[in-house]
Amino acid sequence: MSAGVRTLSNLLGFDPRAVPTLALPDLPPVPPERLTPGALRARFLHPPAWAPEVRRDVRFSGETPRRAAVLVPLVAHPDGLTVLLTERTARLRSHAGQIAFPGGQADPQDRDPVDTALREAQEEVALPRAAAQVLGLLPPYVTSSRYNVTPVVALIKPFTPRPHPDEVAQVFEAPLPFLMNPAHHRWHCFAPDDGAGRTFEWFSMPWNGPSATGGPPREWFIWGATAGMLRNFYRFLAA
Repeated sequence: MSAGVRTLSNLLGFDPRAVPTLALPDLPPVPPERLTPGALRARFLHPPAWAPEVRRDVRFSGETPRRAAVLVPLVAHPDGLTVLLTERTARLRSHAGQIAFPGGQADPQDRDPVDTALREAQEEVALPRAAAQVLGLLPPYVTSSRYNVTPVVALIKPFTPRPHPDEVAQVFEAPLPFLMNPAHHRWHCFAPDDGAGRTFEWFSMPWNGPSATGGPPREWFIWGATAGMLRNFYRFLAA
C-alpha cells in the first residue's frame, strides 16, 4: 500500500493485542477434506450461497477508497496447505509492522485485480507469476487506510521468497487448517475515550509459529483487514 496513510491503530494510538475480546458463536472448523487443492478448485468453480461476515474496517464518508488487491497465497506442501503472509517493515508509514498478504494499490496499467495481486506479490516477495494458479476472488474489503481491496486466492508452488527490503521485513507461512478453525479467531472491541462515541471492532488470529529468521518461535499477530479477509474465506469454505 502507498505511504502517507495512517492506519486505524496509528490514528487512535492503541495496541491491538491489549484490546479486550468479545464472545463469538461456537462454529465448526472447515473439514479437512475441503482444504485440499482439488476441493478448493471445485469450491471456486461451483461456489455455495454465502455472504461475507465483514466488509470494512471502519466507515468513511466523502473520499472514495482507492482500488487495491492482495494475493492470498496457499502454498501446496506435501503435508498440507499453508498461507503465506508478510510482516511489513517498521519504517513504513502505512501498516508498519503489521501482518499482511502480498499486495497493494492498483496501477493504471493493471488489467484487473488478479494482475495487481500477482504484480505486487512478485515485487514484494519475488513470487514468480508462473508459480501461482489463481482459484478465484473473495468479496472486496475496505480498509481503514481507505483502500477497496480485492483478495485473490491462488495455489502456489513452494518457492524461496526474497522480501523487498523497503516493504517486507519477514515472510512466513501459517497452516491453513489453523486459520480456518474459528476456535482460533478472536473478536476485539475498542471504544476510544475521545467523546466521539465511536466503537471499532475487528478480528485477530494470533499464531505461534517458527520465526522466519530461524530464531525461537514467536507470536504472529494477524489482525485487522488481513484477519477479516481470512474470516470471510472461512465463511466461504464452511458454507
